Amino acid sequence: MPELREGQWHLAYDGDGPHPGADLTFGTLATGIYLLSEPAIDYVDGTLGDAPLPLQDGVRFGQDTTATTTISFELAVDTVASSPTRAGRHTANLGAVDTLLATWDAAAVRRRMGAVAVLRTNQGGRVRRTYGRPRRIAPANTRFTRQGSTSMVATFVSTGTLWFDDLEESTTPTVAPAPIRGLKAPLTAALSQRVPAPPQPPGAMAVTGTVPTWPVITVFGPGRNPTLTFLGPGRTQAGDLEQRMTIGLDLVLGEGEWVTIDPRPWARTMLRNGTASVAGALTRTSPRMQDMVLPPGLQHVRYSVTDDTGTSRATVSWRPAHRFY
Repeated sequence: MPELREGQWHLAYDGDGPHPGADLTFGTLATGIYLLSEPAIDYVDGTLGDAPLPLQDGVRFGQDTTATTTISFELAVDTVASSPTRAGRHTANLGAVDTLLATWDAAAVRRRMGAVAVLRTNQGGRVRRTYGRPRRIAPANTRFTRQGSTSMVATFVSTGTLWFDDLEESTTPTVAPAPIRGLKAPLTAALSQRVPAPPQPPGAMAVTGTVPTWPVITVFGPGRNPTLTFLGPGRTQAGDLEQRMTIGLDLVLGEGEWVTIDPRPWARTMLRNGTASVAGALTRTSPRMQDMVLPPGLQHVRYSVTDDTGTSRATVSWRPAHRFY
């Protein structure tokens, strides 16, 4: 991802077969596509669970959910400095508009179920991102196209109402090998014994942001029945970190195998080696994916697994979440 200067925006997504990906920076005069006004952000009404009270005044509030966010841009595609002649500026502008339309069309994203684009911006010296899809785009004013400038109106729809830090944070909790439970006959030379490592402290996670965020968890084999226990940020009356959720997998991972749990709304997948779904391997005590969130605050994660080699490991990565960019 390119570094962004103050006020710049960046749209990116991967290609898909004959449909190319995108790597478009816009928003300032130096990019050739600048903003004519500040982007308009529209929070679409969510679903309200209100129900009228029978035979009386008032309502009973139910479970409410938020919807999407629409970001609208008023852009100017500027190629005035591209040529000393009017014809050259006109030709360059037509090509730049065509490129912008093709990029915003996002065929590589919209033709795949669940695929999203990444929209990043640098505002106030901090870079944040949201996930979604480019939507409508159309010329708003072609009066000066022949002179090398065309006004465009474009919209981007996010998957929700959150913005995330561009920098991803992560922790790798360690795990000790399974304890040695004795020897079984018959015994053959030469005998050797693994000495279990001392217990390791849980992985510390200083989750910043203003709202809970979803972690991406990757468990690497070999091992059987891997489990991650998240503690905090709350504490019990005794002062210990409060156990908040446990995510367990009822499966066996071989050497070189891994499972990635991605509960983010635009993913919601559990894949072995990046391909095969193992969603059915979640234990019954594990929360639903929508509830696998990290609240802001200092917390810890413990990793346990049955692994005689002591080489199994797990990583937990996340991006702090915010309500505004």
